[in-house]
Amino acid sequence: MYENMVTARHYEERLQEEYLEGKQPAFDISAGPIPGELHLAAGHEASGAGVCIHLRDDDTVTAPHRPHHVAIAKGVDLKRMTAEIFGRETGLCRGKGGHMHLFDPEVNFACSGIIAQGVPPAVGAAMAAKKRNTDAVAVAFLGEGAIDQGGFLESLNLASVHDLPVVFVVEDNDWAISMPKDRVTDVENGAQRADGFDLPGVRVDSDDALAVYDSAREAVGRARDGNGPTLLEVQVHRRMGHFMGDAEGYRPDEDVDRATHRDSITRLEADLAKYGVADEDVAELRSRAEERVEEAIEWAKDQPEPEPETAYEDVFTNPPAQGDAGVRGGEQ
Repeated sequence: MYENMVTARHYEERLQEEYLEGKQPAFDISAGPIPGELHLAAGHEASGAGVCIHLRDDDTVTAPHRPHHVAIAKGVDLKRMTAEIFGRETGLCRGKGGHMHLFDPEVNFACSGIIAQGVPPAVGAAMAAKKRNTDAVAVAFLGEGAIDQGGFLESLNLASVHDLPVVFVVEDNDWAISMPKDRVTDVENGAQRADGFDLPGVRVDSDDALAVYDSAREAVGRARDGNGPTLLEVQVHRRMGHFMGDAEGYRPDEDVDRATHRDSITRLEADLAKYGVADEDVAELRSRAEERVEEAIEWAKDQPEPEPETAYEDVFTNPPAQGDAGVRGGEQ
């Protein structure tokens, strides 16, 4: 878990550096090696690592628009994910999806930029696993700002009615984009949403990787044993803006300071020391993680960009060329 967490943290910090290149002093979202939006998850690492360590490749994970820490913990190919973020041909989606639309069928991982969009597909994957009589499970990650979405609530109902092997993981970083949680949601914490659907709801009040590990072990085990879904909310923190370029004028300075000082990685380092792990072993894990990230970024930057004509490939359907026979007996 520690190696996954420091990999994810260094990855986000390095992506921030790469993303801002060429975009300053006047912020230009289209400039630089990583065009478009970028949502980074520094401060969320404990939830991804603490949950995904209990999963197998055949388990399905869906993530929201802040997905990198979950993808790393699930075992997504780091080089191909990085190439996708840089818009390169060798990326997971040939450079067409960007950082919010990563798909790796090798480990059953997907994410989406649409709020709560990944929740219904996770329920579908859980239903498929149950119908196939396997013990595979599904996990849907989402933010606390997504717990009022209809698709999320309908998914809780369907999962409960059919006792599906799915775990819903709400990452509570206190901010639904630029709105504090208590201004947009009527419950104190997202785990309370479980009460209306007769399923277990558990909240981990601190971004403590070991506490997440314990709660996730029980939730994933319950799902894998055929005992139905669980709603798990994890308190995390946001060390960066909602998106790169976010001035965060809505956020009090004391909230930023509080997030900076409650670091889940520092907490886990203290736990490792308490359990007798030597400082040099921790340093080796950190060094190995940082080397892996640097290698992935350099590899991705060396990859070719897609040819413009490939924009017409890998779409749902291609329109017929002018003069070709149409779908209905020659109709255009």
